[in-house]
Amino acid sequence: MTKTSIIISFYNDFSTLGVVLEALDKQSEPDFEVIIADDGSGKTAVSQIQLEKTRHSFPLLHVWQEDKGFRKTRILNKAILASSSEYLIFIDGDCIPHRHFVKDHLCFQAPNTIIAGRRVNLCKTLKPRFLKEQVKGRAPFVFFLRLLWDSLIGKTRDVEKGIRIPMKPLNIKLGKFNRGILGANFSLYKKALWDVNGFDMRYEKPFVGEDTDLEYRLRLSGKKVFSPRFRVVQYHFIHERQDRVSETENLEILRSTKEKQESFTPLGLRELANS
Repeated sequence: MTKTSIIISFYNDFSTLGVVLEALDKQSEPDFEVIIADDGSGKTAVSQIQLEKTRHSFPLLHVWQEDKGFRKTRILNKAILASSSEYLIFIDGDCIPHRHFVKDHLCFQAPNTIIAGRRVNLCKTLKPRFLKEQVKGRAPFVFFLRLLWDSLIGKTRDVEKGIRIPMKPLNIKLGKFNRGILGANFSLYKKALWDVNGFDMRYEKPFVGEDTDLEYRLRLSGKKVFSPRFRVVQYHFIHERQDRVSETENLEILRSTKEKQESFTPLGLRELANS
């Protein structure tokens, strides 16, 4: 059994996913498996993923479901069921991990604790330079200076979240225990997800609620969220803000959960496992 399973939520954008997989190949902690949680990508992307299975130093599993609209919570639950490790790290397919990303998540793992990271939001024009200098480990200081300059002229955002200082006492002292979960960068023991029945599969509209719902129910079940400062660094290419017409439906589910104080979703891992 590997130390951890990395679950990547994905839909069709293989060009960026390829960069993510390359970055995972460069990790300082190599003992992990990767599971691509694919919410219905087309044949081209599926074929490209199949070719990747023999190209990397880590085991790669592709979990796919038919495209019937946004069903991210369902495919994530399927990936959880397919995972072989007891500790899980969740990222998105357009988020590139720092080369110590896996090591940092494992450094802070603890029972009843969710490790919540953040990310640098990169301007798209930095992509070629990013591929050369960051993923391949070339000139990291020069690249950070470029990020800093790009943030000053208003393109790259949250550059301070790209600073990594591997000093655990400092990371803990400056860390935050009340921060919310970012679905593209968090980790926890699998048991914590079974305690709340995983992701709530009633969320079938995008962009609002599904991560907040999971965090709320985990906290109800007695789990705490910890965000270490200057660790678990991740990079994300900025994209246009998505249409949030589904806010009302998703927020109604979340409102009901809060009103009833329900930590255990009625439609989650167990229902999927038994179906």
